[in-house]
Amino acid sequence: MILNLFGFLISFITVILFLILCAKIINSFIKKKPFPKKLLFGSLSGVVLVSSIYIYEMYFFTFSEIDREFTQKGPGPIISPNEVYTASAYYEPYGGAAGGVNVWVEITNNKENYKVQTVYYSDAKSDFSMEWIDENTLNILNDEPDYPFSNRSIELEIGKEIYHENGLACISLLMKDEYETCYQN
Repeated sequence: MILNLFGFLISFITVILFLILCAKIINSFIKKKPFPKKLLFGSLSGVVLVSSIYIYEMYFFTFSEIDREFTQKGPGPIISPNEVYTASAYYEPYGGAAGGVNVWVEITNNKENYKVQTVYYSDAKSDFSMEWIDENTLNILNDEPDYPFSNRSIELEIGKEIYHENGLACISLLMKDEYETCYQN
């Protein structure tokens, strides 16, 4: 959150510097004044900073950035048939009164010191539920029946597959060893 706010502030300042730079460049050509090197350096520095923040957010994503302060417990916990895994869902409101709700599913491995792994992250729909298909496969239903293109339901093989609606987990360099297959919308 703070990194996003910092990125927005740097972006805003960079746009202002770029507009001033354009005006100064035009002025330097018309009135034969010296080229505004300091302003060019400031604008380029802002572009580099914003690009660095964007690259960091994209390629170094982890689920640790989920805002857990205002989370609400969702369906579950449900235990797998062989009692190795426990699936729990959580809701994360965002955007205030006009916002929405994200949902994520965490799997706790009861055999490996209760290791927790997030396997599903999406915008929450009105019809959400989970059920175990077999010992390692979790069916997640996340659908809005009145809207045909809103279905975010999936079956995931635990330990091998994850789902992230926006695909950030799929391109993250930090998470690439946590799954074999990553699905996105």
